[in-house]
Amino acid sequence: MEQNYVLMTDSDSDLPYELKVAYDIPVVSMPYAIDGQEYFDDLGQTVDPKTFFDKMRAGATPSTSALNETIYREYFEPILASGKDLLFIAFSSQLSATIQAVYATQKALLSEYPGRKFIVVDTLSISAPQAILVLKAHEMYREGKSIEEVTQWLEDNKLRAQAWFTVEDLKYLKRGGRVSPAAAAIGTLIDLKPILTETLEGKLAPAAKVRGRRKAVAYIVDRAIENVVDQKEAMGIILHGDCPEEAQALKSQLEEKLPDMNILIHAIGPVIGAHAGPGTLAFCFLGKRRPQ
Repeated sequence: MEQNYVLMTDSDSDLPYELKVAYDIPVVSMPYAIDGQEYFDDLGQTVDPKTFFDKMRAGATPSTSALNETIYREYFEPILASGKDLLFIAFSSQLSATIQAVYATQKALLSEYPGRKFIVVDTLSISAPQAILVLKAHEMYREGKSIEEVTQWLEDNKLRAQAWFTVEDLKYLKRGGRVSPAAAAIGTLIDLKPILTETLEGKLAPAAKVRGRRKAVAYIVDRAIENVVDQKEAMGIILHGDCPEEAQALKSQLEEKLPDMNILIHAIGPVIGAHAGPGTLAFCFLGKRRPQ
């Protein structure tokens, strides 16, 4: 059904490229740099995840940055100028200041195109939880739901998008300030694996600490069982930082416990990957309201 608005998101959603293409979802490409060269994340089409994580293993230190209003305008204005409205599904305002540029661009364009609607939804998520919200919203979009109906669903359900993840090496979280140098050193020594989650405020925060990778994975599975309500509704995505075998093993465990749930496996993109590092393993899904 032809809609009078466009549903758009950004690449920090880690939206699987094949689904972006299948549903023709416009995506704002977010910037990152590695080995002194800047890239715009095109969902793995320029730099594949394995190459990215191999560079990190070899010592490269990637960085991320925010977009400015000029670049956002290049994405947004053609849609409004064509006579269509715009629903932009953004990654969490609590993880970057870039949404301020989105809001500034929104305000400017609405003054220039007063007959148009331009709605921004702050998902309070990043990566796969954001992608799940985008995909659920786009399902409604394809069904012909209005921009207001889709927006309301997103606002009502965005805090049901959960992420539970663990990392292989604490040095990447230390570099990003998520753990202190002392905690990283002790944790590495005793094989301590932090479990992190997305909070009600839209931030990333530690949820638990366990000894060893096996217990970390078991903790993630337990949280999924505890928080998934409707398996057929609760689409899940397993994210991995170039550890596909572990991702597949996690999927097997989850499918045993949640046999009616649709679970995809997808590689982590460069923005999250830059901060979490190779070996990161996560399960993201739509379930109960976030517990913290």
